[in-house]
Amino acid sequence: MKIIVLGAGVVGVAGAWYLARAGHEVMVIDRRSAPALEASFANGGQISAGHAQPWAKPSVVPKILSWLGREDAPLLFRPRASWAQWRWGLRFLRECMPGRFEHHSRTLAALAHYSLECLRALRAELALRYDQLERGILHFATSERDFRAMLRQAEVAGQEVKSAAQCLEIEPALAHAHDRVVGGVYLREDESGDTCRFTQQLARHAAERGVHFRFGGAIAAIDPRTGVHLADGSVVTGDAYVVSLGSYSPRLLAPLGIRIPVYPLKGYSVTLPLGPAELEAAPTVSLTDEAFRIVISRLGNRLRAAGTAELADYDTSVNPVRCAAIVRRLRALFPALGAVTTVENWAGLRPATPNNVPVIGRTRFPNVYMNTGHGTLGWTLACGSAALIADLISGRCPAVAFPIT
Repeated sequence: MKIIVLGAGVVGVAGAWYLARAGHEVMVIDRRSAPALEASFANGGQISAGHAQPWAKPSVVPKILSWLGREDAPLLFRPRASWAQWRWGLRFLRECMPGRFEHHSRTLAALAHYSLECLRALRAELALRYDQLERGILHFATSERDFRAMLRQAEVAGQEVKSAAQCLEIEPALAHAHDRVVGGVYLREDESGDTCRFTQQLARHAAERGVHFRFGGAIAAIDPRTGVHLADGSVVTGDAYVVSLGSYSPRLLAPLGIRIPVYPLKGYSVTLPLGPAELEAAPTVSLTDEAFRIVISRLGNRLRAAGTAELADYDTSVNPVRCAAIVRRLRALFPALGAVTTVENWAGLRPATPNNVPVIGRTRFPNVYMNTGHGTLGWTLACGSAALIADLISGRCPAVAFPIT
C-alpha cells in the first residue's frame, strides 16, 4: 500500500519507519523544513515508561486552585473565546476522579513499556545516538504533602520508594538544593535523550529505506476520496492516510466531521550549555520535580528543564516569565549553575487529550487513520504507537492491548 503520513515529529517519523519496514510505500508530509521542529524539538527528554501517568489526577485539583492567577504557575489557563478550550478543561477536571486516573494509568503503562522495548530494539538495530542516558528517572518531592501523595500512588503502581538519603545517593547534585528533598520514587528502567536528534537520525534511516519526505508542504485539507490537498494547490494521493499532526490534527479532521478530544497545551523548556565547572555540578540522572511539575534531563554537555502547561489555544509565543520561573527553579535546586548566563528558551504545543491517552486507530473513513494526542508522553509512547498503527494498517494483531478507536 502507498501510505501518506502527515506530520514529521517523533510520532510521525516513527510511524513512517515501522510502516516502511512492514513493506509499505511511505511518504511523509510536513510544513516545516526538517523533521522534529515543533513539539519534538526541545521537550524534556524523558522516556518515562515507569511513570506514564496522566496529568489529570486527584492530587492536582487543590493545586490548580492555588495556581489560579499566577503567571508562573505549572498549569495556566488563559481564557479564550473557544468552546474547544472550555470543553477540554471541563473534561480534564472530570478525568481527575480517582477511578478514572487509575484506569488511564494502566492503559498508558502498557503502551509505554511496549514502546520502551521498541525503542531499545530500534536503537540497537540502527546504532542510534542521541545523548541517551539509561540511568533511570528520579521523581522527588520537597514537601511532605507531595511525598505522601507520591507514596499512595507508588503503593498502587508497585514503584520503588526512596528516602531522602537514598534520593541523594542516586543524584548527589540534589544535596545542595535550597529546598530539602524529603523523598521520592525511582524508576530505574526509564531513560532520557534528545528527541529531536533521535527523530532526525531515524528520518535519515527511513529515507535510506525508501521513505520519501516532502518538507515545506503546508497541508490545506484532506479528502478521503481525492487525497491530501496542499496549500500550493498540489494534491498527494495514497491508499491510506495517517494523521500525526500533533495539536493541528483536530483542525484537519474537523471538516470531515471527525471530532477528537485533542487540545494544544503549550509547554516550555530552557536549555543550559554546561562548561567544565557546571558539568560537575549538574545532575546526571533524569529528574522530575513534583512541586514545580518540571522535568530535568542531562543531554550531553547541555542541561534541559521542561514543563508547565498553558491553555492558550494556538499561541506559540515564548513567555519569558514562565521560562524565567523554570531557570529560577533550576538554580534553586543546583546553586552551582548560577554562573550560567546563556539560556535557550523554547515553547511548543503538545497535543493533549484530557486523560493523556493518545488517539490511535481508524476513523469512520476506512483509509484515514489517526496517531496523535500523545501530550506530554509523545517521546515515551512514540515507538510503541508507531508499531501499533503499522500493525493495524497491515492487518496484523497489535502486540500490545490498547483501546484502538
